[in-house]
Amino acid sequence: MTADAFLFWFLAIVTVISGLSVVLMVNPIFSALSLAMTMVCVAGVFVTLQSYFLAGVQLIVYAGAVMVLFVMVLMLFDLKHELQAFTRGRATGAIKIAGVGILAGLIVGAITMGLTLAQPNENVSATFAADSTRSLAEMLFLKN
Repeated sequence: MTADAFLFWFLAIVTVISGLSVVLMVNPIFSALSLAMTMVCVAGVFVTLQSYFLAGVQLIVYAGAVMVLFVMVLMLFDLKHELQAFTRGRATGAIKIAGVGILAGLIVGAITMGLTLAQPNENVSATFAADSTRSLAEMLFLKN
């Protein structure tokens, strides 16, 4: 395994772990810091793939500007009061469970629809070359 491959897989694993910690952290400041770590690791993955422009944009736009905005918004709220208001009562628990059920149903439906649409279509000509940009443009814009 080369050093680039090792660095890619290390950064990919750290990205997944820090992405999960964004969702699983209770403290929103730690969650925002985990999100910053995720964005920095994604920029590192872009560097290992020799896409330096995307890495720079990732760092400047997302890890810089967007994270500053997130942290400033978090500092403006009284989060302890908001947390107590959100977790009050049985109705909010039922709404949360229903929301998760609806979201899970939408995800399963999207995956099922994607699998049925991914099957080959008989209307597409067999002479279409997937690597030819010209044939793709002709198929998209000239044929009805």
